[in-house]
Amino acid sequence: MTPDPVCVRASTTIEDAANLLLRMRIGRLPVVDDQKRLVGIITRGNIIKAALEARQRMQNE
Repeated sequence: MTPDPVCVRASTTIEDAANLLLRMRIGRLPVVDDQKRLVGIITRGNIIKAALEARQRMQNE
């Protein structure tokens, strides 16, 4: 287990999370609340899915 993992808050944007994943060369980010309790995980797959869904929405407009 990593003693001090890189984490994001639930309010972090998808863009910021994607940039952090790329910059840190990691595949997933724990999402924590204000008390630093784990509330979820963002993966590269989540980022790709969100980007594809956004692209599809823009094409449908």
